[in-house]
Amino acid sequence: MAEISSRQAILAQSLIAVQGGITDISVNTNIGSYLVFFNPSVITQIEIENLFKALGPKYLEDKKLLDAVSQIPETQSITEIFISTFISHFFKKGLPHPIRLFFLCKSIIPRIIEAVSVFLETGNIFSTQTLDATALIVAVLTGNTNTASSISTLLQMGEEIEDVTKRTSYGNLAHSLLVSDEPVHVLENGEEKTVPFDMLKKDDLVIVREGSMIPCDGSVENGEGMVNQASITGESLPVEKKSGSCVFAGTVVCEGELIVRTISTGQDTKVQNIIRMIDNSQSLKANVQRRSELLAEKIVPFNFLLAGLTYLFTHNIIKTMSTLMVDYSCAMKLAAPIAVLSAMQEAVSLGISVKGGKYLEEAAEAKSVIFDKTGTLTFANPVLEKIYAMQGYEENFVLQTAACLEEHFPHPLGRAVVQAAEKKNLLHPETHTKVEYIVAHGIASTIDSKKVRIGSAHFIFDDEKIPYTSEIEKIQKESLASGYSLLYLSYDGNLAGVLAIGDPVRPEAAEVIKKLRQSGITRCVMITGDTEGAAKKIAHKAGLDAYYSQALPGDKVSLIEKEKSSGNKIIMLGDGINDAPALSAADVGIAIDGSSSIASDTADIVLNEGGLNNVVAARKLGQGLIKKINENNFLIVEINSALLLLGVVGLISPQLAAILHNSATVAISVKAMQPVLLNEDEL
Repeated sequence: MAEISSRQAILAQSLIAVQGGITDISVNTNIGSYLVFFNPSVITQIEIENLFKALGPKYLEDKKLLDAVSQIPETQSITEIFISTFISHFFKKGLPHPIRLFFLCKSIIPRIIEAVSVFLETGNIFSTQTLDATALIVAVLTGNTNTASSISTLLQMGEEIEDVTKRTSYGNLAHSLLVSDEPVHVLENGEEKTVPFDMLKKDDLVIVREGSMIPCDGSVENGEGMVNQASITGESLPVEKKSGSCVFAGTVVCEGELIVRTISTGQDTKVQNIIRMIDNSQSLKANVQRRSELLAEKIVPFNFLLAGLTYLFTHNIIKTMSTLMVDYSCAMKLAAPIAVLSAMQEAVSLGISVKGGKYLEEAAEAKSVIFDKTGTLTFANPVLEKIYAMQGYEENFVLQTAACLEEHFPHPLGRAVVQAAEKKNLLHPETHTKVEYIVAHGIASTIDSKKVRIGSAHFIFDDEKIPYTSEIEKIQKESLASGYSLLYLSYDGNLAGVLAIGDPVRPEAAEVIKKLRQSGITRCVMITGDTEGAAKKIAHKAGLDAYYSQALPGDKVSLIEKEKSSGNKIIMLGDGINDAPALSAADVGIAIDGSSSIASDTADIVLNEGGLNNVVAARKLGQGLIKKINENNFLIVEINSALLLLGVVGLISPQLAAILHNSATVAISVKAMQPVLLNEDEL
């Protein structure tokens, strides 16, 4: 095949990918090679080679087909940047002097313009752009054009490497939310076709079936289904989608089948917009990141001061240029955001959605944690805790009879009874007559000609006139202290039994609170609208410092404001609609898995998986992020100070200073991309 452009190479990949027997195909647009995986029982290697040979101008120069290639993958590596830069540099060195001077001016003038633009926009004359431009101007004015050319080449190479490094960190985070290398199914003229992700374009109709990830932002044209949007919105439960509904790239169809009309793909999707927003928004940056950037700006004037002093005392222009080639700003401004993006990617891999780097940091610095009870410290899934069988009746009879009635009306307390009967393998055959549900009272029916009732105390003792005894009073006091809800079962005019139902504490709660204390949390408090007995029981089992019962949503906000007045940063954990104001009022609002939509939308961090354990993970991620950025800053100052000293004493040339400086910047940036939590023991 004749030499083709990158876009044509991607088009060729797409056209071959849809052929029968091709299981996968990838292309390297830099060296013009294809890697094809195929099923030999369907297609042979010779047939594949013939397919490539058939790709002539009819296909590869078709404007409509080429326009469909909306995205050219970035495949250039750091090694390729090194090679291409040095080839270009040494090629230019062989050109006549006037032409070399032209290329040098062409590379210097944009840097001067950029330095002037930064000054006009910010009023800051001591910027890294000014530093670079000054080094080049000084070299040219002193006749060191070879040095200036080398410096310009190294600066360009450093910027390209930094761009690749940061783009990689963006790509890693985006890939955690959006798998972009899977083929997609497109409906065209009533016929379904399979195409690579990169071929997807606006207005394409994409078929997304159960278990598949939606590859684009779009609107549902046809079909119905349930979509898991946790990666984008934090909603833990699937959301129903039908004709006219909006869907986002990176979400998953759990049930059904959707035909989606593409609105945006690739860099324009909501996933990418969220990542860019997080990186660019000053309000969402971690304070430690902002401090790094501020420190980087403040150090630049000292580079100029050192350069001036070096020239003043040595009158050596080479030593002076060496001091101008090394700065602290590049590495600090690059490594800090990369570390933040890397930590957020790590959070995604753990099932944690973080809406900005600052929330990881504030979770790390918090001293107090306030928990909601129901659905947070507990599962909000009631279970049968105890059966009180009255004289003449057995526990199994009470449970079996209660389950026989409750299975018809799936309210939470009834489900607890039915589940308990199932665990004991107690069958409850349908021997009763019609079952009647009486709102706010209970259930009435007849079994074997015996009148059976189950429900509240008011229903059984007041309405049904079942005798109230001192034994019942004792059970009620005991249950109130334990936080149990009671169901009363009467049989043939007598009380047969009482079923005590509770909402047990999550099994990991006590261990999580212990780990939070070990991580520096000094106060753990629970606030709930539940009764005193229920709150006391959960607080004791979880090992909390204090609890507040029978609280309204406004009381939760008041408690947070009171805790914040002590100067401590507060984490609030909740899951319900009534928790949303408190989640918003806290320094860090965390919504646990299973939360309501409004709680997830309001929260700063959403635990899509892992339950309470991921509260510890989020805090440790934040602490590790702060430690990593501070360590990197110390390393940056240490290395670059050493390079400046070597330049001042003349042990390294400006070119070598630039090489070592850029190499250190890349190395520290790569270090910033490493995971914080290296193993599960750190959780």
